[in-house]
Amino acid sequence: MPPNSTATGDLILVVDDDVDIATFVRINLEQQGYQVVTAHNGIEALSLIEERKPALAIIDWMMPGLDGLQVTRRVRSNPLTAPIPIILLTARGQAAHKVMGLDVGADDYVVKPFDTLELVARVRSTLRRNQDYRDVSPLTGLPGNNRILREITERMRSGSDYAVCHIDIDRFKSVNDAYDIARGDLFIISLSKSLHRAVTQVGPPPAFFGHVGGDDFVVVSNPDQVRLITELTVLDFQDASDALYDEQDRIRGYVEVTMRNGTVQQANLVTLSIGVALSTVRHYRDAHDAIAVASEMKSVAKKHPGSYVALDRRSRT
Repeated sequence: MPPNSTATGDLILVVDDDVDIATFVRINLEQQGYQVVTAHNGIEALSLIEERKPALAIIDWMMPGLDGLQVTRRVRSNPLTAPIPIILLTARGQAAHKVMGLDVGADDYVVKPFDTLELVARVRSTLRRNQDYRDVSPLTGLPGNNRILREITERMRSGSDYAVCHIDIDRFKSVNDAYDIARGDLFIISLSKSLHRAVTQVGPPPAFFGHVGGDDFVVVSNPDQVRLITELTVLDFQDASDALYDEQDRIRGYVEVTMRNGTVQQANLVTLSIGVALSTVRHYRDAHDAIAVASEMKSVAKKHPGSYVALDRRSRT
């Protein structure tokens, strides 16, 4: 079950500094079968969004401190929360204000005083429109395959240059074999956090990253961001993954894996292989084509010792 859902309905965050309004919205949504949490200021809202990953957030525009626009901007700037749909709730009904809210990344806009049936209908339609965004990895909380394909497709349609990076943990199976699956999951989560720190440090324009499954991740960015993102990811993950090994294995630089026939083999500590497809050197028919080339280059990277980044430089019209 996705982390933004429960057994009885999607989790929705309602943010309004007016406690009565927040309570009113919560009660009406709960009557429709949704799970609801409330916040009464922008800081509290951002904390709940990062912690709970709601399926949708309803945020009041006019709040003291961080207002709804500022909260929306911060949600959209964080790759881990950017896919969450947002409905702005406000007394401002002018077209200019609606455009302003949509420009910062809101998905919809409801004007106070609002009809309860209208609000519920907008919640339902917004959730339906964002089914792709809710395709997330249950382990990392990152966007999954459908969202990754959509991101690449959108960049293709925009006409701007882009890069697709396929990232894989070398010798990941040795971790599961030497320890257990739970330890392996920690390595996967660690890589997701390393990617997040790298993408955040590189800054705008925001790069996108998702979790294909297992120990495979995809990053979609501007071509000129690839070098720094991959360098930062490799360095960060090297330190983070080393700390996940037992001390004895970390010091000697390998783990011992007992095979089915009883023999013991040594496996070096994990590294990263990264394959990169660039729109600047090759035209791709569709998103699957770009991912296929990045995956092919990842296989090339695996032939090199240590962490390695392999860029596809073959031109094709």
